[in-house]
Amino acid sequence: MRLVWQLLAVAAVAFVGGQGVAAAQGNWFLTLVLGLLTAVVAVLVYGWVVRRTERRPSSEVGRVGARAAFGRGTVIGVVTFACVIGNIAFLGDYSVHGVGSVGGAVGVVGYMAAAAVTEELLFRGVLFRIVEERTGTWIALVSTGALFGMMHLLNKDATVWGALAIAIEAGGMLGAAYAATRTLWLPIGLHFGWNFAESGIFGTEVSGSGGAQQGLLDASTSGSRLVTGGQFGPEVSVYSVLLGVLVTVAFLWLARRRGHLMPRRRPGATADSVATGVHSRCSGLQAGG
Repeated sequence: MRLVWQLLAVAAVAFVGGQGVAAAQGNWFLTLVLGLLTAVVAVLVYGWVVRRTERRPSSEVGRVGARAAFGRGTVIGVVTFACVIGNIAFLGDYSVHGVGSVGGAVGVVGYMAAAAVTEELLFRGVLFRIVEERTGTWIALVSTGALFGMMHLLNKDATVWGALAIAIEAGGMLGAAYAATRTLWLPIGLHFGWNFAESGIFGTEVSGSGGAQQGLLDASTSGSRLVTGGQFGPEVSVYSVLLGVLVTVAFLWLARRRGHLMPRRRPGATADSVATGVHSRCSGLQAGG
């Protein structure tokens, strides 16, 4: 039942906050404020429901090291997406027409903060973490990644290829980021940095959101859908998939090196005993700097 209660609690915040942010579209200041408020409330509600249902502190969203982990994740997300755009531009399929909107980009900060925080709490904080305790890291990575990709089938201009691409690049990359660090702050930062770069900096479509992008650059893509992602956006470009896989492999290598990969639970073993072994190793690493 803990999975159900945790999903319901965070989903409720995501729904209410999402409605408010959507209603504020066009007003960059309100979008920023409501988006950041949604993100903060979602973290607080997640921490509360985890404490109530699992009788433990929600260390995965703890304050210690949060700023540094979020910052690292944001940098990785921005740089990775910049590499995607760089490859598309190299082929002549990305064009900058001029300067975009600073206010619009600031509003994107709020919009993407709300999306990144609520989605990471739901998919990595609740689903990945709990599924991993029972089935191990590999099954959790594949199953929650697939579900994350399928969720995007509801978006405008969605295709089966788009869902598969997001499952591989985003579902895998973000799940591996959590497995490597055992904190949600790094995947939250990575998710935010990628999305903000996509819309707030480079002015391209995000996951078929359908809205006019008001980033720092007034730009557009043209050419092969395989390269640019078409109307759905560069997230489903073959370059996004390739770079996402590379980052995923790097995080999984780091997770293995740190002893963070969780094996499938043996018959008779409790979920808590398996999880405790991993979390104790994480605590030792954090204590050692």
